Amino acid sequence: MTATATEADPSAERRRLLGVFLRRHRERLTPAEAGLQGGSSRRRTPGLRREELAQLCRISPTWYSWLEQGRDVSVSPAALSRLADALHLTAAERAYLFEMTRKRDPDAQAAGSMDRPPPSLLAALAAMTAPAYLLDRLWTAVGWNPAAERLFGDWLGQGGPERNLLRYVFLAPAARGFILDWENRARRLLAEFRADTARHPDDPTVQSLVAGLRRESPDFARLWDDHGVLEREGGLRRFSHPLDGALTLEQLTLRPGGRSGHTLVMLLGMTDIGSAIAGELPARSGVLHCHPG
Repeated sequence: MTATATEADPSAERRRLLGVFLRRHRERLTPAEAGLQGGSSRRRTPGLRREELAQLCRISPTWYSWLEQGRDVSVSPAALSRLADALHLTAAERAYLFEMTRKRDPDAQAAGSMDRPPPSLLAALAAMTAPAYLLDRLWTAVGWNPAAERLFGDWLGQGGPERNLLRYVFLAPAARGFILDWENRARRLLAEFRADTARHPDDPTVQSLVAGLRRESPDFARLWDDHGVLEREGGLRRFSHPLDGALTLEQLTLRPGGRSGHTLVMLLGMTDIGSAIAGELPARSGVLHCHPG
């Protein structure tokens, strides 16, 4: 049996879908919405013509036509950005455009830059009784509740020198005794981080974090060079707490919608899970800690 073109070249299907996406959005945009004057009322083409959109984006009409046709053409992030602006794409649509072309949005907020936690996530943290914390794009803690500060005293407490989760795990001496089965957890943590940042491999803040850890931690360099990749997942986490002794908790990881790069992590004990199922989880107030991302 002969393979189809898309089976032989999966990127061909992605280019085809991109072409359909662009054409649909071009046809939905009227000349008036695009800011063009004197549009004819007898237009045979719905929405904008290819030539008009190309003119708005300052690109070649032929090149744009090839893009809609799904041809294998080179496209720069700057040209894609102008195209997204001209088509009036929403945040989700713009992200889809760059994802389909495997390009990095030049207007996207860089990993580790100032990205304050959304108020809704801070409110969620304050309402939680189980240990919970927020990580930014570089996996630096930017918010946590009192239960998380008690659990992760050496990381999130007042004396914690490293707010970044990777730097804490690999550089804080106490982490190796606190996190049971440290080697396996550290290996999986790096595989999850590699997968999480794969869409922006050239991000200078990611590169700086990795380069610094490679210099400071031989264990990080060794495990990073394994090139493991895993989706961020929950599961059991075991700790040896200096005050509470041996703990086994269930980790739950949530990724909020929208363009926020934050991750919400909760750690539930078996009593928390049972109480939540029975609808008996008590409310508790406390001071919420929040640092700028």
